Amino acid sequence: MPANKYALLRYRIIDRCISNDASPYPTKDDLRLACEEALYGSDGDRVSESTIEKDLWAMRNEGDLGYYAPIAYSKTHKGYYYEEEGYTINDINLNDDDLEALHFAAETFLQFRDIPIFKTYQQAIDKVVARLKISPDEQLREDAAYIQFEEAPAVEGMDHLAPLAEAIRGHQLVKIEYEKFSDGSIKPHDVHPYLLKEYRNRWYLISFEPSSDDFRTYALDRIRSLKVSKRTFEPDDSFSSDRFFKHSIGITELDSDPQHVVLKCQPTLGKYFETQPLHHSQKLTKKQDHTVIELDVLVTYELVSEILCQGPSIEVISPDSLRERISESIEAALRQYK
Repeated sequence: MPANKYALLRYRIIDRCISNDASPYPTKDDLRLACEEALYGSDGDRVSESTIEKDLWAMRNEGDLGYYAPIAYSKTHKGYYYEEEGYTINDINLNDDDLEALHFAAETFLQFRDIPIFKTYQQAIDKVVARLKISPDEQLREDAAYIQFEEAPAVEGMDHLAPLAEAIRGHQLVKIEYEKFSDGSIKPHDVHPYLLKEYRNRWYLISFEPSSDDFRTYALDRIRSLKVSKRTFEPDDSFSSDRFFKHSIGITELDSDPQHVVLKCQPTLGKYFETQPLHHSQKLTKKQDHTVIELDVLVTYELVSEILCQGPSIEVISPDSLRERISESIEAALRQYK
């Protein structure tokens, strides 16, 4: 049964008394008096000895509390103490289900072990694991027998994550030298950083570039040098990542209006897109021998790639411009095999 607020307060008072090095080994009566004084004062209600006995039992055994406090009685000192040195209920207390979830989360986290910005969080997890006296490596090895995660590869540019995150928090100007993907030329850019976004194991910086008076996206693996300035900028409060990518699939954002895209696919593929929608605007209609998918999106490289990778299982119905673009790509690919 969940403890009421007075019981929870008594647990904390009892914990404080048992943890008090200046007055170790409190007796049951010491605990009772401490609870009376703290909760009711000298002229208030009384706390019975049986209540303290129930509290001690609950702190040791009650699963809903999750303390499992190592409270023991010393016959030599005729008082109570914690068998685990330094224990307190104010520390993190986890039951078996919590520990299993923590192990699972730790394994999920390990796929980012090579990304510098996440190493700080790994140290924090290690501290929790150490405090709980659990062995994550052994548990993770057991989990690996039936759970296998996709590895996030360490790609170039990961060292830029931490300084860019700090620059975004501090609204600091950033100077970068960026290599253009098409011709390999490197140009300097002065930008106002707003957002770090990950897409398919690669990281991107969304920032405002005053020289072009527009928001631009930069791939971190193509940033050749980066310097965070001490100068700050006044952020545009109207910027919203949700609005910025509202009509986008992937990382690309175009200065154009979204289009109503209609796709026709095989029923099996339709079931997949029913569970893994292409976009939040997706509307799916099941027909007898096919599925119709409707989207209100920007026609980006990522959308085209997603359609092409499905091969003959999908067909663009509209708009005509997208249908023609897909057709040209398929014909160009076919020519390579003739």
